[in-house]
Amino acid sequence: MASDELYRKERYLSSMRPILRRDALFSDSSPNFLRPFEPSAYGQVTIRFRTAKNNVDYVFVIVNHDRFLMDKAESIGNFDYYEYELQLENETVIYYFEVVVGNVKCRYDMRGAVDQVDMNFFFQIRPGFATPNWAKGAVFYQIYVDRFYNGDPTNDVLTNEYQYIGDKSVRVEDWSKYPAAMGVREFYGGDLSGVLQKMDYLAELGVDAIYFNPLFVSPSNHKYDIQDYDYIDPHFGRIVEDRGELLRNDQSENREASRYINRVTNKANLEASNELFIQVVEAAHKRGIRVILDGVFNHCGSFNKWLDRERIYENAEGYEKGAYITKDSPYMDFFHFFNPDAWPYNGSYDGWWGHDTLPKLNYEASRRLCEYVFGIAKKWVSPPYNVDGWRLDVAADLGHSPEFNHSFWKEFRRVVKEANPNAIIIAEHYGDPSSWLHGDEWDTVMNYDAFMEPVTWFLTGMQKHSDDFRQDMLGNADSFFGAMDWNSTKLPAPSLYVAMNELSNHDHSRFLTRTNHVVGRVADKGPEAANQGVNTAVMREAVLMQMTWPGAPTIYYGDEAGVCGFTDPDNRRTYPWGHEDKELVAFHRDAIKMHKENEEFITGSLRMLYKDYNVIAYGRFTDNGQSLVIINNNDCEKELEIRFGWQLGVMHECVLESILYTDYKGYSTEIFIYSAEKGRLKIKLRSYCGIVLKVVRV
Repeated sequence: MASDELYRKERYLSSMRPILRRDALFSDSSPNFLRPFEPSAYGQVTIRFRTAKNNVDYVFVIVNHDRFLMDKAESIGNFDYYEYELQLENETVIYYFEVVVGNVKCRYDMRGAVDQVDMNFFFQIRPGFATPNWAKGAVFYQIYVDRFYNGDPTNDVLTNEYQYIGDKSVRVEDWSKYPAAMGVREFYGGDLSGVLQKMDYLAELGVDAIYFNPLFVSPSNHKYDIQDYDYIDPHFGRIVEDRGELLRNDQSENREASRYINRVTNKANLEASNELFIQVVEAAHKRGIRVILDGVFNHCGSFNKWLDRERIYENAEGYEKGAYITKDSPYMDFFHFFNPDAWPYNGSYDGWWGHDTLPKLNYEASRRLCEYVFGIAKKWVSPPYNVDGWRLDVAADLGHSPEFNHSFWKEFRRVVKEANPNAIIIAEHYGDPSSWLHGDEWDTVMNYDAFMEPVTWFLTGMQKHSDDFRQDMLGNADSFFGAMDWNSTKLPAPSLYVAMNELSNHDHSRFLTRTNHVVGRVADKGPEAANQGVNTAVMREAVLMQMTWPGAPTIYYGDEAGVCGFTDPDNRRTYPWGHEDKELVAFHRDAIKMHKENEEFITGSLRMLYKDYNVIAYGRFTDNGQSLVIINNNDCEKELEIRFGWQLGVMHECVLESILYTDYKGYSTEIFIYSAEKGRLKIKLRSYCGIVLKVVRV
């Protein structure tokens, strides 16, 4: 009888224990739950964890495998907040949480509440790693200069001005012409004067920073084959002394291209171009817009003055002989030559991926080359140029070993940050970037893996080059959130909030073209196919996600105006001045405004709320603001019930206001009111719909 009574008592006590509210559990590395958000080395940091009020017995934080009891610091509404103050060293800290309710234990890592933790999803603190505050959530605008706006026709590259990759340069007379399949030699005339004239447009759009594709002297329109790192190309800048002859039809050697040689080696033209660039940066800064340069340091171009394969500098005044010209060149060890006995005019140098137009720079063999490039890095972020950072082309491929590359970028960062502590360093990188993001090399990356690709697959089912369509990826919410979760873990919080979140860029097809599900490239499909059957409503969904996801939204020039295109060179069409999709431009302007006016989209926490075929919902929240983002990418109407209260910290009755809405018909910023009870929202969404709802407390 006594044992039966004891059994009943234990059953009663067990029934009185609260059921663990897993939905209420939350922590991340945002400023809400890590204070300070970017702690210094050897400083202190407070780690916070949220639970439902009076719902748990204990919360532990496991730091580097040591277990610490957290203190209940405060109760706000329906929630308790636990804290632990940690003394940091100068080493990366990893941690997760353990929640105890009676005999029940629940663990919590970056995936949320789990039974078993995974080291790949442990939270991280990298003491001393801070990224520029101005870049957190900043809206970048990428400009491919030759295709943006021609503000000064007198500096245009001329037809037959020089020879490059088998043919002569071409001046395109029709601004609206599609780029040629082999269009590296054709020029539309866009320049820095054009950017200067359109600066107010960028300011009105809401842009926080301009990212320029390469601006330095170069024979191509893309300028990833740099000729002279010290100067802005006069074809983008100013030509104040213009003399010399064009190549005749029977001429193909650039040593005879006297017009080109004068334009790009004459110091008067070079200095005038640098002066114009100073004016561009000053005009941008006056409007609160930062400027980022493209640093192509992995390789240079065959025209480069250090090599001089084209013999442009061989007899030019004020230049040393290039390494192609003579073995006695001061730049000889900047390159690796396979044949040591082939001078003069030694063409046996190492080319990047075998391209002789892209000589590989040989850093390991030349400390002077390293110092030269560090000087370039410092020069452009310092007065009088004062640019605000670098985007680094194929950054992980710089040298011949990962060990050297890490040491190079450490020194590069030191030089740049000493010259301009607020400069940002963004690397082009595919795959896991975590080894480069310890706070002593890159700040962040172009966010292919944790933004561009998952968004593209989910909304369009297309690969980012339009090379493949996969029905199983279209609308696959599990794949979307899985890819976002996995790849976001590779970005420490200081990197995540400044990551360059793009939909399109100069290396991939235009996002609007991906919405037509046409697989192919311009060479086999033709340019018109990139325009056919596109779905602007899906593009607006993507922009809505871009402006509400953690990171720095980055607009590729013309995306906001409805420009289409397969992968390069078709993605490098001109901006359609006077023929813009005005509604899409206005949508971008309103979406940017929303992004900037709501702090939760800048450094707020993120929580997945709902997923189904072609439907996702997620929340962004801080202590002061909470928003829901819902996407219905179906071609039909959907009725949804979304639970968000415990997740976003809003359990009482509330109303939500729509602050941006888009569907298959168009978009609206008109405020609509939705009621929610106990953190549950019932809503009906039209096809191809996206909506942002702001929580309003009542």
